[in-house]
Amino acid sequence: MWGLLLALAAFAPAVGLGLGAPSASVPDHAPPATTEAPISTPAQRSSSAQPPAEKSNGTSEQHVRIRIIKKKKIIMKKRKKLTRPTPPVTAGPPVTTNPAEALDLPEKQEPGCPPLGLESLRVTDSQLEASSSQSFGLGPHRGRLNIQSGLEDGDLYDGAWCAEEQDSEPWFQVDARHPTRFSGVITQGRNSIWRYDWVTSYKVQFSNDSRTWWGSRNRSSGMDAVFPANSDPETPVLNLLPEPQVARFIRLLPQTWLQGGASCLRAEILACPVSDPNSLFPEAPVLGSPDPLDFRHHNYKAMRKLMKEVNEQCPNITRVYSIGKSHQGLKLYVMEMSDQPGEHELGEPEVRYVAGMHGNEALGRELLLLLMQFLCREFLRGDPRVTRLLTEMRIHLLPSMNPDGYETAFRRGSELVGWAEGRWNQQGIDLNHNFADLNTPLWEAEDDGLVPDTVPNHHLPLPTYYTLPNATVAPETRAVIQWMERIPFVLSANLHGGELVVSYPFDMTRTPWAARELTPTPDDAVFRWLSTVYAGTNRAMQDPDRRPCHNQDFSLHGNVINGADWHTVPGSMNDFSYLHTNCFEVTVELSCDKFPHENELPQEWENNKDALLTYLEQVRMGIAGVVRDKDTELGIADAVIAVDGINHDVTTAWGGDYWRLLTPGDYMVTASAEGYHTVTRSCRVTFEEGPMPCNFHLTKTPKQRLRELLAAGAKVPPDLRRRLERLRGQKD
Repeated sequence: MWGLLLALAAFAPAVGLGLGAPSASVPDHAPPATTEAPISTPAQRSSSAQPPAEKSNGTSEQHVRIRIIKKKKIIMKKRKKLTRPTPPVTAGPPVTTNPAEALDLPEKQEPGCPPLGLESLRVTDSQLEASSSQSFGLGPHRGRLNIQSGLEDGDLYDGAWCAEEQDSEPWFQVDARHPTRFSGVITQGRNSIWRYDWVTSYKVQFSNDSRTWWGSRNRSSGMDAVFPANSDPETPVLNLLPEPQVARFIRLLPQTWLQGGASCLRAEILACPVSDPNSLFPEAPVLGSPDPLDFRHHNYKAMRKLMKEVNEQCPNITRVYSIGKSHQGLKLYVMEMSDQPGEHELGEPEVRYVAGMHGNEALGRELLLLLMQFLCREFLRGDPRVTRLLTEMRIHLLPSMNPDGYETAFRRGSELVGWAEGRWNQQGIDLNHNFADLNTPLWEAEDDGLVPDTVPNHHLPLPTYYTLPNATVAPETRAVIQWMERIPFVLSANLHGGELVVSYPFDMTRTPWAARELTPTPDDAVFRWLSTVYAGTNRAMQDPDRRPCHNQDFSLHGNVINGADWHTVPGSMNDFSYLHTNCFEVTVELSCDKFPHENELPQEWENNKDALLTYLEQVRMGIAGVVRDKDTELGIADAVIAVDGINHDVTTAWGGDYWRLLTPGDYMVTASAEGYHTVTRSCRVTFEEGPMPCNFHLTKTPKQRLRELLAAGAKVPPDLRRRLERLRGQKD
């Protein structure tokens, strides 16, 4: 008996391909079953891969075919033991099931059709249905690829669709609303920090009316195909259909899932539109943009080539330069765009966009590549808005701060990269937690009453520990810090992905160890203005019908939030930029989908184009001017500009010019510099386009004059000598 069973086991057919990698089989740690079964037919003996032995749906006993393995164990999280319950009776449409049926799939699993749009929210909640749901928070509208749960299970924002435990024939259904050629399915398990739930195999059915269904069948045997699904909650698993099917509805029917859990999944459907010559269905919306730009994802080589092409097309307004290298030696390229590239013009503010801090958040990278193409093209066409931008400011675009992480994500592909792969740099460092924590020393000094007399409220120095050779500071982070110190940036935005919201400093909570807490800066009014400007001009954020991306509805608060009130981020680039330099920076979460498919890039560009331009124009808000020496008319570098009532100062650049972002109102502004008498004057900011000029002329103190004379080897003038003698006499 043992010999017969082991011989039969060697011929057990495969379940198929598609565990996220281009060509993958059922995971090595899938447990074998332990029940005898009838002998399989020769047509079924095509491979040795075995189906996982978990909960089953709709399996007819005469087709069960399971081998015996003696004392074989599986190690999984929490070491959950997997068992197979008695197969339920199939009550749905008559579809033959066979978990061990081999799939005739391509050797290489590559998505052909683009995603239907579950992850990007192009598929609405009303298009998703299911046989049952454990709760509203686990309803079919939560069955979207990469959707993230809240901190608590059982709330309105759980991390998957989950069928009721007593549902013996669970299904998850998508209505494409139009004739569609379905070509593949991508699945994940449930996102939760408390539970492990995932489907390990499923079948696929199709319908044109949601009543009559047919299944996806293997080409060789004609049997209904059972697809291998997930072996962990997060890794996306791709299965291409043996034959693409044209239909309106697609239904996933879980067959087996992890014992002790539930039938839970998140999914994306790969589908191509099909023409409707009879116009029986409403016309499908077309994703597109009127701008003739390069709408595709660019790896490092392609990005470098595109930036070079833009520079060659617009050599008079562009310059490409590198600020450093990644851990793997890839250069951090920046595109500079201005009417005088390569030099800081007196009175012209410096602005920047940074993208790709997290390598798997690819949309920001592509938006900046599109932006540089757009600015070049529109400047050549004489567009007045673009021309004014490039003549009144110097724009710096860093499309990829973490090129190593992006290359990792790019190799996996937009639909298979998951939620976190490629996020960190090659050293495993999250760059948005890698900047020096300047918040803590500032707040401690404020608590001790040392700010601003003893400890400045601006341009805080790097802590000693951060400058040590063995400090855990990524080369990408060091390069950006040196870039910040070298150029007097005034305004910046850090482009991320995975949500639709604009967050502003502080990003770190003031109360130690608090997970979230409202922690505004002294310039809270300015940051809220900047955030609202971007959110208010972003098409997706302003869509009144859009649903929340994951587990928070930011539209209730205008799609803006204080970073620390969302979740604390010690060592963020936003906080560092504010406390170490003059630059005001916010974080823009651009899309629910971190790595959207390239066919969605035209629409994402249209969603963000006006917002990207309008945000840059906010550098004109506030006051600007030059602080000069009254005698020589030369600019004074590092002069301090203080505004009454705002406990945060800025400093002048090397030419004496400065920019101070302020909301409309009347302000008392003081300019001071070492060796000069301070000067205070009133400056008004109006709602008209600025910035409003607010210049200063400072007079040197007698002591400074004396220092300069003595340094030059000159004799002290008689009047100054007599004055110094009187001062000495008063001291005596």
